[in-house]
Amino acid sequence: MARDPAARSRIEVALCYPGLHALVIHRIAHLCWERGWRLTGRFLSHIGRVATGIEIHPGATIGRRFFIDHGMGVVIGETAVIGDDVMLYHGVTLGGTSLNPGKRHPTLEDGVIVGAGAKVLGNITMGAGSRVGSNAVVVADVAPGATVVGIPARVVVPREKVDPSKFLPYGTPCGDIPDPVARALNGLLDQVQGLRRRVEELESERAGLDGGTPRHHEPALADAGGRERVADPSLPPC
Repeated sequence: MARDPAARSRIEVALCYPGLHALVIHRIAHLCWERGWRLTGRFLSHIGRVATGIEIHPGATIGRRFFIDHGMGVVIGETAVIGDDVMLYHGVTLGGTSLNPGKRHPTLEDGVIVGAGAKVLGNITMGAGSRVGSNAVVVADVAPGATVVGIPARVVVPREKVDPSKFLPYGTPCGDIPDPVARALNGLLDQVQGLRRRVEELESERAGLDGGTPRHHEPALADAGGRERVADPSLPPC
């Protein structure tokens, strides 16, 4: 009710929101998983996947007030850990990148928002209050409160510029998003211009030391094909 303005009543949410249905089924499946009833847990999670289009492994650990908006295509792996007040949109994948046993899926701390279609891969940590923009691919840890976008995901809004009380739909800033690649290229262009000015200053200083006379150039000779070439100073004059 707090995160979706389209929800008009609690009855509507209970009957029509697949994210809630998937979470209820997961709570039961996870309880079976923890008691060692692995097949029962997997079968319940499969039923939830067929009924809602949301696949949550029964081994995943999920905190309170977890909200999946729309939900279709969400995949949450076995060793994923999700804190409180986390929000996922449709098409999100919390996937693993290793075949080794143990922790291989991401950890989402409290208050994380992951936008539609984003992929958070590997045993990494999304810091509390961080945001992932739509269709981003996150393969490294994200600092608390930061906002990341792109493939691979890069920080576009640092934590000190994020208002934690402001909701960020789809995990994506709605204003102008600074492009880190364009920012790096602009920095290189500034350096090139500075070096160019410095070269011009050095050439002017050298011209002043030489009395303002232009540098002497060897006469150009023509080769057999009629093209000009510079005379070799090591050869005797003709």
